[in-house]
Amino acid sequence: MRDVVYLEQIEQAEALLKPQRIEVLRQLAEPRSCTEVAVELDQTPQRVYYHVKRLLEAGLVGQVAERRVRGIHEGIYQATARSYWLSPGLVGRIGLRQARDRLSLGYLVDLMEDVQADVAALDRTRPDLPSIGVSGEIRVRPDQRKAFLDELQQTLQDLFTRYGGAEGDAFRLAVACYPKGNPDDRT
Repeated sequence: MRDVVYLEQIEQAEALLKPQRIEVLRQLAEPRSCTEVAVELDQTPQRVYYHVKRLLEAGLVGQVAERRVRGIHEGIYQATARSYWLSPGLVGRIGLRQARDRLSLGYLVDLMEDVQADVAALDRTRPDLPSIGVSGEIRVRPDQRKAFLDELQQTLQDLFTRYGGAEGDAFRLAVACYPKGNPDDRT
């Protein structure tokens, strides 16, 4: 089972985005038969199989085993991933990307789309995949915002300058800085 499957085909999204199928998929986090899932969801095995078949066709579920029960072959199924990401391309961009100020929300949204696509393309089967994720909260008074953003930009520019040579492994560094929560909730 993979950590993430990145869905780029509309057929996959259509197969996934049905409440009953999402529940079936959750039940298939561990290998199970349609009969076992049906008991958990208080459904008939036939109804569950209908959903499993659609999920199989979309590559979101795989058959991992088969067993013989009362003279018939019963499939054992499992979800192909722990989570699923929908590509922003499934909805499509309204208009072209515009040149945006680095402080704009539009720039941040564009950056997140790029990061999502980059992460989805990584080979997660490699045990030596070097990556780091850092998250934290910084509180900045309104009168210090400009100084904070200028210092953050300078610090990052120093890193780009120091490690921006033509040799070695290429890494993408994306830093997102945005207000946390509803502005009305801040004190």
